[in-house]
Amino acid sequence: MKRKRTYNVYVIELSRDCLQHNRFVEANLYLRADKPCVYVGSTYLKPERRFKQHLDGYKSNRYAHEYGIQLVPELYQDLQGFQTRELAEAAEAELGDSLRERGYAVWYGV
Repeated sequence: MKRKRTYNVYVIELSRDCLQHNRFVEANLYLRADKPCVYVGSTYLKPERRFKQHLDGYKSNRYAHEYGIQLVPELYQDLQGFQTRELAEAAEAELGDSLRERGYAVWYGV
């Protein structure tokens, strides 16, 4: 019997060098200097495997590929095991918006 797929949200810390892109800055007008830049995504893979794919350039977001530093599990550890992609993507957007409201510079893929 095939195991049912579940989906996870993950957060990658980005180098502040991503702030050289106007599009990134314009999406984050209220970023605070004491908060990091992050990419928020969702996947059916383990976050560690998906992070490696970003770094390798496989189905990668530009910012995650070029500026990805490390995963930030404390920001996503409670957002694992969603039953559908739609639920995971909704959680991804909610987390991205919440982090942005707290002063993080955020990019997410939904």
